[in-house]
Amino acid sequence: MNDHIDFSAVLTFPVIFCALYAAHQVGDHWVQTHAQACDKGQRTAAGRAACLMHVATLTATKLAALLALAFVTGLPLGSWQMCAGLAVDAVSHYWADRRWTLRDLAERVGKGDFYRYGLTEAAPCGTGAYALDQSWHVGWLFIAALIISKGF
Repeated sequence: MNDHIDFSAVLTFPVIFCALYAAHQVGDHWVQTHAQACDKGQRTAAGRAACLMHVATLTATKLAALLALAFVTGLPLGSWQMCAGLAVDAVSHYWADRRWTLRDLAERVGKGDFYRYGLTEAAPCGTGAYALDQSWHVGWLFIAALIISKGF
């Protein structure tokens, strides 16, 4: 057990997580184009490209938020840790946003009924699929924030 608590590191994690979470909301709902949202789950080259473009703009939004955080607060962020955290988040986001991958995982872990819950006309918002998608992303934001905070 570590008897020494580094309070600066303890405070670094929540501000990094908040920046990533805010950027995720903007990037996943405002920056993502309608075409990307519609096409990213297709099992085609066009679907993979749409998902890749979405994740690229989403990651750029998260990077901008982290850089703004560092600029305004003076918080020193390690380049390696920031790249590693954003890479882990990007890969996990791409995987889930291919849609069939998350659906298959939900089926395997007994969440298939919840995944299919809701009106398809409301898709992707207001459905079990959307709730599982967003909770997946937030969980990985937590991990990305831990990775980035470790460099402080």
